[in-house]
Amino acid sequence: MTSVLSLAVALASPVLAQTATPARPVTSGGETIDLDTVTVTATRADRPISDVPQTVRVIERSEIEQQLQLTNNPAAVLAKLVPGYSVSTQTISGASETFRGRDLLVMIDGVPMNTPLRNVSRLLALIDLNSVERIEVVAGASSTYGAGATGGTVNFITKRPTEGAPKASVNAAVRTFTANPGASLAPEVSGTVSGGVKGGVDYLVTATGSFANNTYDGDGRLLPSDGMLGQGGGGEYGRGNFLGKIGYNIDPTKRIEAQASWIYMQQDPKWATSYAGAYAAPAIGTPYTGQSVLEDSKSVSLRYTDSAFALGSLSMLGYYNDIKKRFNYSNFDIRNNYLVYYSGNLSSPTSPYNQTILNSERGGVNITVDTPLPILNGATLTWGADVVHDDTWQTLTNGQDVFTPLSQMTYAGFAQLQVPIGERLVVRGGVRYEYLDVTVNDFTRPAAFLGFSGLGYAVLPAMAVTGGTYDYSAPTFNLGATYKLTETVDLYGGFSQGFALPDIGAFTRRAGASGTTQILQYGCFLGTRLPAGPYSCNKRNTISYDDLGVEAQIVNNYEIGVRGSIGAFKGSLAGFYSTSNEGVNFIASTNAIGQSKEIIYGAEFTGEYAFTPNFALGTNLALREGRWDSNGDGTIDAWLPNNRISTPFRGTVYGNYRFDQGTTVRAEVEFWSGRGKFDGTQLFEIQSGATLNLAVAHPLAGGTVYVSADNLLDSAYVNPSATATRNYDVYGWGRTLTVGFSKTF
Repeated sequence: MTSVLSLAVALASPVLAQTATPARPVTSGGETIDLDTVTVTATRADRPISDVPQTVRVIERSEIEQQLQLTNNPAAVLAKLVPGYSVSTQTISGASETFRGRDLLVMIDGVPMNTPLRNVSRLLALIDLNSVERIEVVAGASSTYGAGATGGTVNFITKRPTEGAPKASVNAAVRTFTANPGASLAPEVSGTVSGGVKGGVDYLVTATGSFANNTYDGDGRLLPSDGMLGQGGGGEYGRGNFLGKIGYNIDPTKRIEAQASWIYMQQDPKWATSYAGAYAAPAIGTPYTGQSVLEDSKSVSLRYTDSAFALGSLSMLGYYNDIKKRFNYSNFDIRNNYLVYYSGNLSSPTSPYNQTILNSERGGVNITVDTPLPILNGATLTWGADVVHDDTWQTLTNGQDVFTPLSQMTYAGFAQLQVPIGERLVVRGGVRYEYLDVTVNDFTRPAAFLGFSGLGYAVLPAMAVTGGTYDYSAPTFNLGATYKLTETVDLYGGFSQGFALPDIGAFTRRAGASGTTQILQYGCFLGTRLPAGPYSCNKRNTISYDDLGVEAQIVNNYEIGVRGSIGAFKGSLAGFYSTSNEGVNFIASTNAIGQSKEIIYGAEFTGEYAFTPNFALGTNLALREGRWDSNGDGTIDAWLPNNRISTPFRGTVYGNYRFDQGTTVRAEVEFWSGRGKFDGTQLFEIQSGATLNLAVAHPLAGGTVYVSADNLLDSAYVNPSATATRNYDVYGWGRTLTVGFSKTF
């Protein structure tokens, strides 16, 4: 039996959780799988991975530094290192980037950074990896941190202050596209200073500035500034990231720490984007006329911990996020940009204010207590409560609301019991109760103009939307176990639930405009020939939030896996199946958004073998697919849209080699399958593709100098995630070269 289990693991694979070891210095980041590696994200308390019945992956600092040699985009790093995450769009937006086909809850040091009442996706790509010490990823639906983690949770844990005299580290790099080096230079400089008095005050400051110019595809063509319609591009911006911490050790068991972060980004497109051709392209000669694309997001938090608390270990976190995002301006195009806010004149139907600004203010308090239960021989009870307040609103650039201003209070309590049974088995189970009190304000949806190729044009008059006060609540449960097959291999499995309120802003923004039936009912159809001049649709309609039928979503996740290491091999293999009766889908071809039954299933594999202390080969593979009830009759009858799953099969194959003098070489191939599935409305073919990346680093002057090439062969390919957003081809990046230097003083 032991040999069979060993063979099963040997056919599985690596990177579960990792800590540096001199025995295998060239593994995926200098790490090995260690089932004793402690994670906090999965449980809200320190637990070794061997106690967690979910797929958990930990990316340590050494691997982050290696990836920074190739890219500064966290979404691209997750795509390469975490099976189940989508291919990066290579832009500032994460639209259509999903985790196991569902939403990802993004946190920085345990503070949720998403905007749940209006999920606009621009988040991951703007996080500064220079400030991150490790990344913890928990796969599958979970309610550990509240609503939103229907596909998984990622926690970016930033660097901790150091004791003693100040220490400084710098990382400077410049990236460029070989298609046009002079016009595509993208420099970045980051610095960190940290220090402190032993047993007293400590501090850390990280500041990073980065700039990007033009971007090009593998055929040398200039890429557009807004290929995904309103989401922004991958270039023409300046960005600054700041992180500051100051902490005080009250005594050996008590600590208080204050933290502040700021992300500021301004993108200034030169040209408008054309959606008239076979793929998104810059409309060279037609200047971009909107305001700049903007990110101005601030977060502050205060954390108190007491490991000698009377009831165990106590953690209290208070935080406040102030988020502002301005999106691209775009013009009407009947083939691909078929709905815009209306100017009142059919000769030029796009409103000059057809550009939106999202504001979100979020404050909360999280309390967690980890209580040992000696009566149950090593058992622990993790329990606590969360209170969160959200205010979210989105306007046109003239100040007019585009969806109902929203306010939400969240009250939640949870308890998680962990019980060891014998020397090998650990059982975990828990419950969380979430209560959401939502205020939906009355508002008037602005007039809109739309057209569908071959069908004609319509004007939707301004519509009054009445709101009210609503509450959503539900208990969510989890139950699982881990079983230690050997000292270095364990089997795990379980059931968990995630809870989320759908994107209410997206529903109310499309009030009276979601699908052809509503458009014909509430709007004025103009026919296939568009008249010229001023025009008003005189229909007067009112719609209630109740009519939209928004329901809270519960996702059920079932998972089983094996993970660990045997000799020079480390690996993990997991299979999952998730269901929901209230899944949310947006159909780009009809502008329809709705909820219905759906299922998603898949498998994930990671594997690495160290042939020598200096040479290792590995892979990360993921297979996922899903189906849904496309017509609302209760029967699952179609494949999920591409914007949920753009590539059913994808992976990375990599090799690392370290020369005796310290030079390291990493080569990696990213690849993904195509997809051509009927989603109940249309079949749009996503193309397959692959890229080869290479990075070389060498010790120099007490630091490290590095050179890398991303997409070394300059392949011309269609980016699957960017394309899936609107089922309209958007090309990916061509070859980029990076030269950089990093050092700690």
